[in-house]
Amino acid sequence: MSNSNAALISAPTRAILVVDDNDDVRDAMIAALQVAGYEAEGAENGVVALRRLLDEGLRPGLILLDLMMPEMDGLEFRERQLRYADLAQIPVVIISAFGRQTAVRALGVSDYLAKPIDFRRLLDVVAQYCAG
Repeated sequence: MSNSNAALISAPTRAILVVDDNDDVRDAMIAALQVAGYEAEGAENGVVALRRLLDEGLRPGLILLDLMMPEMDGLEFRERQLRYADLAQIPVVIISAFGRQTAVRALGVSDYLAKPIDFRRLLDVVAQYCAG
């Protein structure tokens, strides 16, 4: 196997969707993920994220989801995501400054990270779902 084939095998196959209403936080997460070799895209709230999933057919390998957002918060987004079988299969990691870990676990999320974000921990969690 050539080195180029090995690189293709170890690269993530699908983008990560970062859903956060704070432009700086969202952009920082996307930048950190891209520097680490991941493809990452953003959405500023649950409405935009759901539209991208349903109308545009986006199928990320992982969704990083803030809880507190205008228009549609993270909990409502997750409840709606679970209504669609193909979307329900996408793992979700909640990223929030609010201690609502128990509530989000009830929605079947894959993990929970507290803000401020520890980028090493973020990359460790992302690697669990998006490596090769």
